[in-house]
Amino acid sequence: MSSPSLGRRTVSGGPGFLKRSQPRYGEKAIKVLLVAASLVSVLTTVGIVVALIPPAAEFFGEVGFVEFITGTDWSPLFTPPHFGVLPLVAGTLMVTLIALLVAVPLGLGAAVYLSEYANPRVRKIFKPMLEVLAGIPTVVYGFFALKAITPLLQDIWPGDEGPQVFNALAAGFVMGIMIIPTIASLAEDSMNAVPRSLRDGAFALGSSRMQVSTRVVFPAALSGIVAAVVLGISRALGETMIVAIAAGGRPNLSFDPLEGMQTMTAFIAAAGIGDLPTGSTGYQTIFAVGALLFVMTLVMNLVSIRLVRKYREVYE
Repeated sequence: MSSPSLGRRTVSGGPGFLKRSQPRYGEKAIKVLLVAASLVSVLTTVGIVVALIPPAAEFFGEVGFVEFITGTDWSPLFTPPHFGVLPLVAGTLMVTLIALLVAVPLGLGAAVYLSEYANPRVRKIFKPMLEVLAGIPTVVYGFFALKAITPLLQDIWPGDEGPQVFNALAAGFVMGIMIIPTIASLAEDSMNAVPRSLRDGAFALGSSRMQVSTRVVFPAALSGIVAAVVLGISRALGETMIVAIAAGGRPNLSFDPLEGMQTMTAFIAAAGIGDLPTGSTGYQTIFAVGALLFVMTLVMNLVSIRLVRKYREVYE
């Protein structure tokens, strides 16, 4: 006679034992929304390419690509017209370079301070104040550059020939201030993602806080820092209102930041609101310049992706 089992529950293993849970319609809906959100950027990029290619192709059917890329005279709306885009490219690169000279040191310095030096209370105060700069309309930055920075530079500039009323220096300086929050916030997030154990190990070896910040944390977060700088460059390349107001609207192939210049985005904005007849060669220059700017940004992003993958550190 078998003894009865104590405290043992007999469970039937019939076909109805494992019942299917109720359908999770909410989770499926969230997945659909996430997929739709991810497709928005892809479809937007495709739409931009589709919108740019046909007019740009018609433009290059009438104007040689070599003339467009290597020409030094940009006057598509005059008679006779000239379609050398180098003055616009030079103005764009000049203003962007000045902005980076301002934003990269200040932005990375702010990121290092907030991540490695500031206590939590100071970080909670300073970081929101820094990010407020990103919410200021760019037209306000443009008038600030024109009415405040340019007169200040003219007053303190040594020598007789100071900055002109419209100049690339003031525009680039203010643009650099505008992109400081972008670089500082993303770089600070990357530094905070570095494991605390790396810092503790460096301190245990007798390293100072500066050595830990520059030789341990900064190299470990380099991929995120590169991504932050590239995002700042992209925003500088695409900025319109600051350069349209402060840098002037005259194409100028010059390497003197004290002179007025016109960037690619400023030309697109000025020509787009003009009275150019649709389908004319002058109208198609908008799409040709936009296509060139798109290609420049794409190449820069591809290079940055390669750098990010090369210096990326994965911690477990």
